[in-house]
Amino acid sequence: MPDAVARAGSLRAGLLRRLAVLLALLLLFSGWSAYWNGRAAADTAYDRTLLASARAIADGLVANDGQLRANVPYVALDTFAYDSAGRIYYQVLDTEGRLASGYENLPAPGPKVRRTDDYPALARFYDGQFKGEGVRLVSLLQPVSEPELTGIAEIRVAETLGARERMARSLLVDTLWRVGLLAIAALVLVWLAVSAALRPLGKLSEAVELRQPDDLRPLPLVAVQRELRPLVAALNHFTERLRVQFERQAQFIADAAHELRTPLAALKARIELGRREQQPQRWQETLEEAEAHTDRVIHLANQLLSLARIESGAQSIAEGGAQRLDLSQLARELGLAMAALAHKRGVALALEADDPVWIDGEPTLLSELLSNLLDNALAHTPSGGNVVLRVKQEGVLEVEDDGPGIAPEERERVFARFYRVQQQGQGAGLGLAIVGEISRAHRAAIELDQGASGGLLVKVRFPAPAANSIV
Repeated sequence: MPDAVARAGSLRAGLLRRLAVLLALLLLFSGWSAYWNGRAAADTAYDRTLLASARAIADGLVANDGQLRANVPYVALDTFAYDSAGRIYYQVLDTEGRLASGYENLPAPGPKVRRTDDYPALARFYDGQFKGEGVRLVSLLQPVSEPELTGIAEIRVAETLGARERMARSLLVDTLWRVGLLAIAALVLVWLAVSAALRPLGKLSEAVELRQPDDLRPLPLVAVQRELRPLVAALNHFTERLRVQFERQAQFIADAAHELRTPLAALKARIELGRREQQPQRWQETLEEAEAHTDRVIHLANQLLSLARIESGAQSIAEGGAQRLDLSQLARELGLAMAALAHKRGVALALEADDPVWIDGEPTLLSELLSNLLDNALAHTPSGGNVVLRVKQEGVLEVEDDGPGIAPEERERVFARFYRVQQQGQGAGLGLAIVGEISRAHRAAIELDQGASGGLLVKVRFPAPAANSIV
């Protein structure tokens, strides 16, 4: 658990890391976009220069003795000079496609290169390789109409990509600097904003830390943002459940101490009276009475332990730990286990069960439920009476006895802990309370009614088993 908490890290740092990753991706995308936009802008600017150079050369074309000559003007030659960014090459082809002037082997435009619509000229722009370098070229078709020569000449001008790359890199660096500074500023602002937003949560944590262990009052909602109010409400709901649980435990401990104190005091008093007796027969009677008192105390202690076990069993069921089991088989096993006690009390114990009846439940708790129902029925059935245990389809369990039954106005109260029905023996009032707790843990409906012979009829209806329950 500490390792998991350590790995969770800081909320503020986690937000900043995620934002930094997003900003880094944005920076990469912006750089990539800036580079290609810069290349497009550079191509637009330098393509115009290429076309201007080709037109300057086209203006100097003349025919002499049937041969095409190129009088390249000074301004065009100045464009071809070396510079720090790269170099420019040109080529003039006559009407027959022969080299009239310039460099040989300049790349020709491919068949898929279309004429540009950006300029009013028969020009095509394309990329190629010349002398092992990448170049950008323009091919300009120039009509020649001279008395000695008629046709279409082609002028090609090529430029190495150094100047274009330099312009694109300049735009890229400028964009990266701007976006990077914006990203750093955004991270700082987010850090400050998150710190300000988390400040009420820190105050809330401090308020919880300063509370006493027994202070389970609800936390105030006025000092937190709307997004944090569900968290505070959940904490308040949790503390309310804790408060109720602590009150139940305190009340249970107090009731248990009171219930145990009475039989233990009676046992101690009976033993002290027995010690004063002089006759061995009275000693024997005292031991028998002490044994009966001890049995009642042991039974009460077992019931208290059963109530304590219900909490963990209910938690196991809530977490998906219920098992698929046959209620008929479970009733059959408990009936056989209780048969000796029924025979000792002179009560006929019968079992009526369909086979099988599947439900989802916790075996130990269900055994406790059946045991308490049968024990309660046997305790209140007179000698010669009958107790019937029935298991029906649809997950219905019934226990019917021939006892005095329970008045309708008391049937809801008998499920409270330590509640005793008037004029019905010396029980601790925990049997039906245990049954009620186990039924609630299994989401089962429990109902008390009058039996056919006037006794008590207990019905427990379990929900249908889930499709993915454990077998």
